Amino acid sequence: MSVRIGLAFGPFPFSGPKAFWRWVDTCENSEIDSVFLPDRIVGQAAPPETLATLAAIAGRTRRLKVGSAVLVLPARDPVLLAKECATIDLLSEGRFLPMFGIAEDAVPEWAAMSIDPHTRGSRANEMLDVMTRLWAQDHVDYAGKHYQLRDVSIEPKPLQSPLPFWIGGRSRAAVERTARYAFGWLGGSTSTPETTGPLVAAIKTRARELGRTIEDDHFGAGFNFRFGTLYEPVVERLVEASRARMGAADPSGYLAVGGADTILERIAAFRDQGISKFVLRPIADSDDEMLGQSMRLSREVIPLVERLD
Repeated sequence: MSVRIGLAFGPFPFSGPKAFWRWVDTCENSEIDSVFLPDRIVGQAAPPETLATLAAIAGRTRRLKVGSAVLVLPARDPVLLAKECATIDLLSEGRFLPMFGIAEDAVPEWAAMSIDPHTRGSRANEMLDVMTRLWAQDHVDYAGKHYQLRDVSIEPKPLQSPLPFWIGGRSRAAVERTARYAFGWLGGSTSTPETTGPLVAAIKTRARELGRTIEDDHFGAGFNFRFGTLYEPVVERLVEASRARMGAADPSGYLAVGGADTILERIAAFRDQGISKFVLRPIADSDDEMLGQSMRLSREVIPLVERLD
């Protein structure tokens, strides 16, 4: 179970394209394993569109894996999304790792896109059915409650076969969705090692009941980190935003703020709960800080992670 660490961000943290590409280029030439993008379509804090940006990153790099953490399924059409994912995987030569979810009840996309949030779980399940078939079969018929297809095919297919998509989320429905459809699972940014372990066990148990197996090293966690202190303004703003959005309490429970030892201890605690893949988000409020925090992780933490393998 090799430990791998990728980077992500929430709201777009860069002043513009030049700063963003400087960060991507530096990640490509570092120990960072992968880059993941969030998915927000509307709102002033929304980043550039996820799939278009991932395609651009894939075209600029040769080593980094690229992925979504997580892409909101019900906001998209399954046939078009299957085609987009297949294209990115093919042209990146198999470096694409999509992670899917259904978002929260109150995200602004639902009203802006005239989507009923109460059906998003059942829509997502049908989408996964449809996309999985389109990636593997040449002629797909499907008769669902939300989607109907007759003799539909997409070409070219993904380079990875099957395309190893993951699911994000902590609800019972997310556990069921992961066990039934997915190839891996990712915990959210306010997850803790204590809450993650039972979810990993539940997913494995349910997958066995369904006659499926999810590889032991296909379980991941995400958390925010910073080389610094909890009392810096940039950290305090994140804590307040987490409290307003999620009701998250003690920040030391879900943030890793301190030195390299603090971050490594958090990784080790998750590792003890069966987690081996990590999507970490630097806490930074400028281009230079985003780059500096990312590269300190690459230099000071990732080389030590090998001890956990």
